[in-house]
Amino acid sequence: MNVDTLQSARVRNGDVEIAWYEGGRSDGEPILLIHGFASTAQVNWVSPGWFRTLGEAGYRVIALDNRGHGKSDKPHDPAAYTPENMASDAVAVLGDAGIEKAHVFGYSMGARNSAFLTIAHPEMVRSVIFGGLGIGMVEGVGDWDPIADALSAPSIDDVTHKRGRMFRAFADQTKSDRQALAACIRTSRKLVTRQQVAAIGQPVLIGVGTEDDIAGSADELAELLPNGRAFHIEGRDHMLSVGDKTFKRAVLEFLGEQ
Repeated sequence: MNVDTLQSARVRNGDVEIAWYEGGRSDGEPILLIHGFASTAQVNWVSPGWFRTLGEAGYRVIALDNRGHGKSDKPHDPAAYTPENMASDAVAVLGDAGIEKAHVFGYSMGARNSAFLTIAHPEMVRSVIFGGLGIGMVEGVGDWDPIADALSAPSIDDVTHKRGRMFRAFADQTKSDRQALAACIRTSRKLVTRQQVAAIGQPVLIGVGTEDDIAGSADELAELLPNGRAFHIEGRDHMLSVGDKTFKRAVLEFLGEQ
């Protein structure tokens, strides 16, 4: 399966066109998938089997390529990439799909965007899954300026920063627009406040790998939420957690309770 075999569409949100994809059961409960930084719907959701897993469980599965990523438009202006703007892209996709309310599942940057979506439009969100981002959503996940610099460097050979090299290699692997990604990372990492997290009343599952050195504690974020729970993805780091079988089982169990 790949995004080219899925139903696809484009929706305009202000000055940006967003590509989105649909699979699963057309009459199932909808779930919106929001991918992470430097990824795509294909890399984050199709290749690791989430479209298949959720579709076989009876869900209507919707995923977008975030602005700056995949087949969506790729502005080079950092001002385009605020979490509020990126969350509004998700709202536009849900509207284009005719969906009034959905489960929302975001990974890493997509988890942050999911939080901003839920805060701005709680009436549209049935439940939330934050993957690959724990208390880092509130406290930050380190210095990302070297990652922007790594993405802008003429060659990966010029990059010495360890995390910068990781994301540069990932961007090269996915054939991304590196200038768009550099603009995105400079603006998209706005923190969610503790008060905003505490106001999220929907059921929330937080899945973080035990070897993930980016996300921050899932337990600490869950403690801030009125209806949050943590799931520890054993032995997985930030890049490998997303496709983990135990995480998939936990997500299906969580969704089945809603």
